[in-house]
Amino acid sequence: MLNIHNLSVSFGGEYLFEEISFRLNSGDRVGLIGKNGAGKSTLLKILSKDMPIDSGTIASEKDIKMGFLRQDIDFELGRTVLEEAHQAFEEIKALELRLDEINHQLAERTDYESEGYNQLIIDLNDVTHHYEILGGYNYQGETEKVLLGLGFKREDFDRKTETFSGGWRMRIELAKLLLQSNDVLLLDEPTNHLDIESIIWLENFLKNYSGGVMIVSHDKMFLDNVTNRTIEISLGRIYDYNKPYSKYLVLRNEIKEQQLNAQKNQEKEIQQAERLIEKFRAKSTKASMAQSLIKKLDKMERIEVDEDDNSVMNLRFQISVTPGKVVTEIEGLAKSYGDNHVLQGIDLLIERDSKTAFVGQNGQGKSTLAKIMVGDLDHKGHLKLGHNVQIGYFAQNQAEYLDGEKTILDTMIDAANEKNRSKVRDILGSFLFRGDEVDKYVKVLSGGERNRLALAKMLLQPFNVLVMDEPTNHLDIKSKNVLKQALQNFDGTLILVSHDRDFLQGLTNKVYEFKDGKIKEYLGDIDFYLEQRKVEDFRAIEKKQTIVPKKEKSKDKHVDFDDQKKIKSLKNRLSSTESDISKLEKEIAGIDHDLLMNYDATIAKSNFFDAYQKKKKNLENLMKTWENITLELEEFSL
Repeated sequence: MLNIHNLSVSFGGEYLFEEISFRLNSGDRVGLIGKNGAGKSTLLKILSKDMPIDSGTIASEKDIKMGFLRQDIDFELGRTVLEEAHQAFEEIKALELRLDEINHQLAERTDYESEGYNQLIIDLNDVTHHYEILGGYNYQGETEKVLLGLGFKREDFDRKTETFSGGWRMRIELAKLLLQSNDVLLLDEPTNHLDIESIIWLENFLKNYSGGVMIVSHDKMFLDNVTNRTIEISLGRIYDYNKPYSKYLVLRNEIKEQQLNAQKNQEKEIQQAERLIEKFRAKSTKASMAQSLIKKLDKMERIEVDEDDNSVMNLRFQISVTPGKVVTEIEGLAKSYGDNHVLQGIDLLIERDSKTAFVGQNGQGKSTLAKIMVGDLDHKGHLKLGHNVQIGYFAQNQAEYLDGEKTILDTMIDAANEKNRSKVRDILGSFLFRGDEVDKYVKVLSGGERNRLALAKMLLQPFNVLVMDEPTNHLDIKSKNVLKQALQNFDGTLILVSHDRDFLQGLTNKVYEFKDGKIKEYLGDIDFYLEQRKVEDFRAIEKKQTIVPKKEKSKDKHVDFDDQKKIKSLKNRLSSTESDISKLEKEIAGIDHDLLMNYDATIAKSNFFDAYQKKKKNLENLMKTWENITLELEEFSL
């Protein structure tokens, strides 16, 4: 499908990658990994032709269709979620307009025997056939299924896209890509804005996807569950193996160990040869043997060991002043968005030096409570901060608050005060922004680099309580480990909102689960919480929760029986409607065929056009009935 040969890209005279080559075939699901700034997003932009290359070739099959999920997207204002998602079907939407145009002309014209009218009938048949082949009768149902799978509710479908956050708009863009008939999908951090339920849905979708997929992600479990191949970009080179992430790491270490052993053995062989050369060189009778050994050494291909990029940021959070024993006291707190009661009657006491995790599905109020605690949201009920409490807050979309038109250095200087302004360059250096890199504009940084900058900026403000909402989004795996180490060494009070079990392990000693507007306390770490819930990880909890119907049902067996009867009735109606649709489609197709074969005889029949239009109207009504029955059935399966 795609053949990349000797591809090189450089910035400011330095190669991001040099002469890399690989193929992307149908059925390949590639996890593209590497540290922040290694060039992962750049490679996706190059493959999608958003960016030029310095040298090399990219060959692809003719008419190949590629879908690219970018990190920065724009929407046309005024469209609803459903209207925006339907933009995935450009050709179908164009055919719908053409069908409306043809039907309008047929209804208005009375020159039934003219050549122009005959051509309209032919066009109608051709366009209808093309519309059916492209899935024109199914695309609306498919759109709704994908949107529901990505976490939207039916009541969201008619909301304007601009009323949603950047994360939800990213989901709409992802839905459009998945609905298009692309041969290749290029996905840049697709799970960053998804809750676990939606991630599981996306995993299943991609597993069954027949085209080629290349995914940039730092979610180890997602990569393991979806990919069958891993390409790592490191120090300008790529390492390509037909293994998912975790198996790739094992294989990569094994290969490196073999290289080290082979290099040691070769080194011994070289040293032995050099000793013999020195020994034989002084003797005339052995001079030819020495020359032979020298030639052998010159021709020997030296074994190289793959280099690792082990540069990591250096992060340490210092507490400002010691606060009082009680950090936050909350009683009867409630928060609603219209009719959506996110939090109700919340009582919570956070004490000094405690390490707390907020867990639960998206939309259950974790981020909302974090924002209330730092003063970003109003609320009902009582909330009091303790004596000398200074809160450092890392929002889930922290990087979005950075000004893209500023340089890295200017961003830090503007956030600094007189006491720490002189330390700005040192802080940036510890976050891997060194030398001329500090003059880069924020808008050209990768998602992970922006997150690193946001973390560096935090260090310029005094705090003794740290509230972090999904801080690992966009961070590469090594940076995640550095952040975790820094949080383990933090002497202040910590509140973490996260669904990443690996990251949370060893960080907290208390867990609050958010569900149905309430919170439940677990006096232990994340492993204790999962043990109490009798599951291995958050995904298992999400799977358990997803089988609970959205519509609450009584435990009364009689009610369940009534529902079963209704489902059976709906299925019977669906089967009958599908049969009627099939029958009517055949009748209309037969009439279209008669028009093409013998136009004059066909239209001579009594009330032909009225009967013909009536059949088409009946088909349209049947399709609406089918859609409504399908939606009713889906309500029972949700």
